[in-house]
Order: sequence, then structure tokens, then C-alpha cells
Amino acid sequence: MAEEAVLGFLEKNEEIKDSGEFAVEKGISHEEIVNVIKSLNGFRFVDAQDIKKERWQLTAEGKTYAANGSPEFQLLMAVPPEGISRVELQKKLGDSVFKIGCQQAIKNKWVEVGKSQVSRKVAHVDDSVKDMLVKINNGEAPNKEDIDALKRRKLISPQVWKGYSVKKGPNYAPKRRKPATDLTRENLQSGEWKDLQFKEYNFLAKGFPIEGGYLHPLLKVRRQMQMIFLQMGFEEMPTNNYVESSFWNFDALFQPQQHPARDSHDTFFLKEPSTTKTLPEDYVERVKQIHESGGHGSRGYGYDWKREEANKNLLRTHTTAVSSRMLYALAKKPFEAKRYYSIDRVFRNEAVDRTHLAEFHQIEGLICDRGLSLGDLQGVLHDFFSRLGMSKLRFKPAYNPYTEPSMEIFGYHEGLKKWVEVGNSGMFRPEMLLPMGLPEDVTVIAWGLSLERPTMILYGIDNIRDLFGHKVDLGLIKSNPICRIGL
Repeated sequence: MAEEAVLGFLEKNEEIKDSGEFAVEKGISHEEIVNVIKSLNGFRFVDAQDIKKERWQLTAEGKTYAANGSPEFQLLMAVPPEGISRVELQKKLGDSVFKIGCQQAIKNKWVEVGKSQVSRKVAHVDDSVKDMLVKINNGEAPNKEDIDALKRRKLISPQVWKGYSVKKGPNYAPKRRKPATDLTRENLQSGEWKDLQFKEYNFLAKGFPIEGGYLHPLLKVRRQMQMIFLQMGFEEMPTNNYVESSFWNFDALFQPQQHPARDSHDTFFLKEPSTTKTLPEDYVERVKQIHESGGHGSRGYGYDWKREEANKNLLRTHTTAVSSRMLYALAKKPFEAKRYYSIDRVFRNEAVDRTHLAEFHQIEGLICDRGLSLGDLQGVLHDFFSRLGMSKLRFKPAYNPYTEPSMEIFGYHEGLKKWVEVGNSGMFRPEMLLPMGLPEDVTVIAWGLSLERPTMILYGIDNIRDLFGHKVDLGLIKSNPICRIGL
């Protein structure tokens, strides 16, 4: 109906000047007329030009005053000639009307408000605010000063009315024929195809979005790290055991049983199964001896080592637990130099904040060979971190129970223009290696870092909970860029 009205009017007239007036004249809703005009304009049956008109409408508060009168007028009418107490007047009008009415009536010099009494200063006034609101509601346009006054009191708000002026377009026809979208067998057989008007192809239209899986930023950076290790000749350690015994996680690493890291507030201990049943007894005995009385030039820790502590099961706190197993397995064979790496999850009972999670990923690399020195470790670290885009490194002495010497690694971040801590490193102590059965001239250099920290730097993420965990935005996973190493 609306389409016939528009096309029919333009057949006899040059232009529809105002779609709003046209809708009223034809008794059709303006929304329906607008939808038809947009459709006809898209197919160039008509040429439409936007029309915008600013109108004023009453707010909810303005509608209340238009119906009941302004607060100041209501207050004046509630004050008898002899006056009234403030408490009684407030009770009579309500808190909101009393508060606003007092302010405006005092400003207009209609009333005098004392500490306890309210009295009139005028006998009668006109409610100009109500009159203006009624006029606006009826479509009349007040002057600019009145508009400004009502706007300041938030009694009116602007409303932009949108419509169209319409003229004939290059494809105008009194009646629109629906274009065919398919050429059918029946069209060809009947000859209808000669008179059919076909819909034009839109070669710029986008197809349906391709649905598929997306790689998490952590997986992309993890893959890049794996490639760096493989290029440097490392082989991956099996890290499929999240549950580890305290023996392999702590004791085998020459970490004393009274160390703070072994407390329940730092480590997740298992309730079921709470203990391990299989440990290499001869190796356990050697570890016990090195803890209690030392050996190989060490004095040990001088305490009573307890087997029940070593048997406790836990969620591994570092992937170095895997390294200790691999080195023990290596010691049982004729010695050969090895380069190992691992990237997997570890668990620590830590408070969750912007930079810490109870579950995160650790990257670890180690080299086991004869005659390795601290210089070899620094050289390997320069090689490793240069492949990550960090060629400037600094080292700071540190302490670890199972490495001596130990170093914190700092790299200069060109983007942040500052030195940032990027990892930890050291040489495994003889107290850890010799009880395993490795030859005395064999040394092991190792380093580790988290996977989350470089990923956050690469992707500009400042809260680790936005990267890993249940609060991750899936939009980030779908739209993150291809990983380019360059910390």
C-alpha cells in the first residue's frame, strides 16, 4: 500500500517534499513510508534526500509538571495567607516538590522562608513553566530563552525527527516489478526469460564468515618457542605428569624438607592418592645421605630427612621435577651429552592478581655435558634470547637451592625502553647430580621463564587473567594477530 502510494503520487507530481506530511495525508504510518522509500531508493526507482528537524519533547519530570503544575507554583498555592510551618509544608508537598519548589520560589521572590515558617510575598502568580511545557507538548515552539531555562532544569530534551524528500529516480516506473533471482527451466521452456528483469549481481557483497577453530596466543608463542629450541638442537622432555611426588619435585633437587616452598600455602598437596608407592630405593638412600650429612665436598643440611615427606604427592610446582627424572634416567646409561627442553603447566598456591595465577606455564631448557662453565651458560642464553628479539642481556646473582651459581636474567625491551626480568638460570649443584650417578666431570646448565610473560608483552596484555583462565574474552582469541617473535 505504501509503495503504491509513493510511486502513484510521483507519477503525477514532481516531488514528495516531506515524507512526514505525506504519511499524514495518506493515513499511513511514517515508519512504513520510510522503509518503502529506502527500498525504492536502493533500486534507483526514486532519489531520496534526508530531512532532519529538531523538536523538543518533555522529560518524565516535565510531563509531571505539565499535568500538576511546577513545584514552585504548587508550593505557593500550598502556603496560606497567614503562612505555614516548614515541617507541615514539607509533609503536605513531599520532599522532592518541597525542595525544588523552595529553591525556585525563593529565586522568583514569591515566598519568604524562615527557620521555621514559610510565608507568601505575592498574592497570585501565573505558572509560566507549566504553560511553556503544555505549549511544547502541543507542538508549539517557544522562544530561545524559555528553551534554555527548561533545558537547564532538565524538563525538556531534544528529539531529532528524520524524514525524506523524494523525486523520481533513473529507474522510475509506476509499478515495481520484482526482479528474478534465478533462471529456471520453466522460464526457458515458456520463453518468459525474454521479458524477465533479473536482479543484478553484487560482486562486492561479503560471503558468510568462515567458522573454524582459532589458536590461542599462548599456543602461538609456545610454538615459536618450540621452534627456537628445535633449531638449537634440543629435544622435548615428556611432561604429561601433572601429579608428582615431593621426592622428584623437591628432594632430588637438593631442596631441604623445611624449605618454605614446601608449605601447604605455597604448594597444592593431594588428598587422594596422598603418597607415592614407587621410588628408586638406592637413589632415595643417596639423596637422604646428601641431605643429612652431605658428601662430594658438601656438608649437607644436617637434619633428619623423613621419607614420609618425600612420599607426599603434589601438583608439580615446576617442570624441573621432569628434568630431575630425565637426568636420573640419563645417569643409568653410558653417558652422552644431551639438550632437553620442556614447555608445560605448573601449579602454585598463590594469590591471583594481575601478574599471578595459581596455574601457569613454565619454559625450561637444560644442557648436560662435560666441562660446561658459567660462560657457556651465558653464551647459550645470549643465543636463545637473541632469537626472541632480545640481544641485550644483563645477569644478576641470585639464590636457588639446586643451582650454584644462580643468575636472574634481564633483557632490554626496545618497545618499553627499559630492562625487564625475563628468566632465571644457573648450574645444577653437584649435590643434585652426583647422587644420580652422573660422572663427576659432567655439569648441567639450565634456565627457565614463564610462557605468559613474553606472550603478554607481545600482545600488549597487562592483566594475566585476560590471557589465561575463565575470564578470557573469546573475541581476543578470534582476532589476535599472527605471532611475530620480537619481545
